[in-house]
Amino acid sequence: MSDKTPAQRATFYTVAETAALLRVDAATIYRAIREDAFPAIRVRTRYVIPATALEQLATQAAETSSCVDVAAIAAARRLARDVARLAEGGRR
Repeated sequence: MSDKTPAQRATFYTVAETAALLRVDAATIYRAIREDAFPAIRVRTRYVIPATALEQLATQAAETSSCVDVAAIAAARRLARDVARLAEGGRR
């Protein structure tokens, strides 16, 4: 996949770098992040995107030979998080 060693590979990408990699406008990435439809980490007022998240999206698209819907993945993640919260609350 890449000739770089793990130490040389980026761990995180900026929104601008992510947008460039995906060939979309940075505003598209920011909008998806705000809608909790794109994986990101907020560091004060900035967002960074885990490189592994982008790699997983690319791998999933290649393996399934279909369109990867990041919003659907985020919705499933939110649902799992909500179910876990409800399960935790039920035990108390």
